[in-house]
Amino acid sequence: MKMTKFQITTNTDSAILTHYLQNKDCKYCLPFEKDALRLLNEEENENDGVVAEPSGSYSLFPELFSVPFPAPENPKFTFIDLFAGIGGFRIAMQSLGGKCVYSSEWDVQAQKTYFENFGEVPFGDITKESTKQFIPDGFDVLCAGFPCQAFSIAGYRRGFEDTRGTLFFDVAEIIRRKRPKAVYLENVKNLYTHDDGKTFAVIKKTLEELGYVVYHKVMNAMEYANVPQNRERIFIVCFDSKQVANHMDFKFPEKEMLTKGISDCIDYSITDSELFYTDSFPHYEELKRDVKSKDTIYQWRRQYVRENKSNVCPTLTANMGTGGHNVPLILTDKGIRKLSPKECINFQGYPEKYTFPSSLANSAKYKQAGNSVVVSLITKVCRQIISIISNPS
Repeated sequence: MKMTKFQITTNTDSAILTHYLQNKDCKYCLPFEKDALRLLNEEENENDGVVAEPSGSYSLFPELFSVPFPAPENPKFTFIDLFAGIGGFRIAMQSLGGKCVYSSEWDVQAQKTYFENFGEVPFGDITKESTKQFIPDGFDVLCAGFPCQAFSIAGYRRGFEDTRGTLFFDVAEIIRRKRPKAVYLENVKNLYTHDDGKTFAVIKKTLEELGYVVYHKVMNAMEYANVPQNRERIFIVCFDSKQVANHMDFKFPEKEMLTKGISDCIDYSITDSELFYTDSFPHYEELKRDVKSKDTIYQWRRQYVRENKSNVCPTLTANMGTGGHNVPLILTDKGIRKLSPKECINFQGYPEKYTFPSSLANSAKYKQAGNSVVVSLITKVCRQIISIISNPS
């Protein structure tokens, strides 16, 4: 059957087909195979043997492997990408020889960005059993930048039971069923201290009850990854003690000198008028008065300007492009403007060739950048994980 191009009408069908095509030459295609072949046959029958382009949300081409970040041809290990966002974990793991065999992300706009860069549409809501059922067996590493969903805990004696009703429970349930060699989680720094430490205690206890040894560390991208952004996150790495006997050799990366500054991430040639402030902004006079230097990043803090004097970017947030709190500002020869979405992912350590769909609104791009991970730091921790599971003692 010759496929010129095709399009699917639901995100689930898109996920099934792209996952199947990305994995069709290995055992990991099995959860998708039946439904994918049915969808392809339906298209073939409707179009006299040629899979054409019916109406729908966006097109998928057979060239879906000609993307900025294709899977490695001879993978050294496999992983799944939960709460995938726009693929920061995937870039890191693939750069070290890993093959992603399943991805999940509920935000439809983020799914489009993910597809643009990897040729794969993530499955949706991971809390649903209909989404979990497509996760293959036998992968090596589970990655999840799961949201910091608060859950109130009176005590922390029940472990796994205490996590029910939270997104972490779904991660734990998948770990219980699939038993990966390693688990790699990332979250906001405050997860460690939330509810006087009880939340993290339950998470750690749950993972230990599942048979995993837990390592964790709070790291700042500007201190550990030579990325000029002040961004602290907690990293949690777990190993199945039965499958990975040498887990005690794992070490988080050491600090390194910050040699990059904001000028390494900013494009001073930008002229997009949408990014620049004008006198129509109610507080424009305050901006002109306080934004004086081209060598720093400022923040609009609802009613005043704050200067960041450390030559790094303040922590990027999901609402930074909507006029909300902590909007990052810079001064150029052309005036005062927001950081562009591309500059934001530069400050997240994304490779230069990473791209957003051109049809995506800037507000969605900012949200995706602010919710993402620092790829450079994710990669450094990944390298340590893979060195452990690849060389069992």
